[in-house]
Formats: sequence, structure tokens, C-alpha cells
Amino acid sequence: MRMRINKLLDRALIPGNGGELLFFQRNEDYTIEVVGVTGELMTTAHHNSEDALAELALKKLKNTSEASVLIGGLGMGFTLAAALRLVGEKGKVVVAELVPQVVEWNKGPMGERAGYPVNDPRTFVHVGDVLELIRSGQGRYDAILLDTDNGPEGLTQASNDRLYSHRGLRSACEALKPGGVLAVWSTHPHDPFTRRLGMAGFRVEEQKVFAHRNKGTRHHLWFATKPMGR
Repeated sequence: MRMRINKLLDRALIPGNGGELLFFQRNEDYTIEVVGVTGELMTTAHHNSEDALAELALKKLKNTSEASVLIGGLGMGFTLAAALRLVGEKGKVVVAELVPQVVEWNKGPMGERAGYPVNDPRTFVHVGDVLELIRSGQGRYDAILLDTDNGPEGLTQASNDRLYSHRGLRSACEALKPGGVLAVWSTHPHDPFTRRLGMAGFRVEEQKVFAHRNKGTRHHLWFATKPMGR
């Protein structure tokens, strides 16, 4: 009989009084949870929707060979890994992660599940708020992929409201090149957010994808394209 593993490996405070993350090994998988919140924030067992966030967004670009991509939220590295599979050798993927320990967890045994994408020479890790990079990146990015918290309705970080506000979305639009794509991951649809994307100048598509292969829970993705003439 296989021994069951349920081990707390580490814990980390989320900056800005956002709570505390707990990092577990559960048998062959790893999970990250938030103190006081029932259920997993993320797990290595299910990452289909995280893969899809990058894959579906980058496939909307005309050319990914030299694409410049910004990711908000490193998580367990699966969105980063998916982006790197599509970006050419001359491309660059910047990933912003608020919690320094999450970066370290991705460099340890957990990172093997995604193929250690933080070690790829095209990866640049920024420990800090993705909104800082968005606001300073006018016309710099071909794609911006946001997988922070639980989506537009923040679970752990009230400051995420700034990112998903009308002003934050306008900043994201300005940071994209014409024809660039803003992709946003969420546990649920959110009609007010869809309207805000349109008001910020984007052409908006929405898609539901399975969290794990082709069954069970579905997550919600937005793909917002900046018009070519802007």
C-alpha cells in the first residue's frame, strides 16, 4: 500500500495584508492554499485552464516568433510553461509574482511538474505587482496574461481591484501593441468585468475551459484584443 503524504512544506505572507499562503505536498502533487479559505487556490493536479490561458491567447497573435509577453501571477508555472512553448527563441516572457516564496517553490521539486520554466533563458521574473509593469510598458507587449487571485472578483488581494478596474484595464490596453491580446483567468464569469473590458477599448471574447482535461469544473477565460488602429 502506498504511503499517503500530507505535509506542510512552507508558508508565506502575501504582501499588503493579503493573508497567508500554505504550501503542501499531497501524495504526488503539490497544492497552495490560503489560510482561512476552504479549498485549494491551485494544484499541480489540475492545470488545463492555466495552459489554455496562454495557448489560446498567443494563438490569436499573427506572429509569436519574437513575441513579448507579460504574465501576472507565476502560480505553479503552468501558464508560463505554456507561453514558452509558443514563443520563439527571440521572444521574451516577463512574469510578475508578488510573493517571493512562490518563486522559490517553482525552483524546487514542484517546478519539475511544469518543466522548470523559471529557468528558461527567455523568462524574466519580476518580484512585485504586475500593475507596475503594465503602467510603465506603453506599447511594449504582444500579450498580457493575468492569472492573479481568483480573477476579477479578488479572493485574497483587495488591491487586485486596481488591476481589474476601468483605469487598470485602460493601462493594460495602452501597454499592448496594436492587435495585442489581454487574457484573464477566473473561476467564474463576471458580467460587469466583461462590460469594463469593452469600455476600455477591447474587442472581447469569452470561453469556458475545463480545469482538468475534459471533465469536472470549468473556469472562465476572457480574451480581449486591442484594435489594430489604436
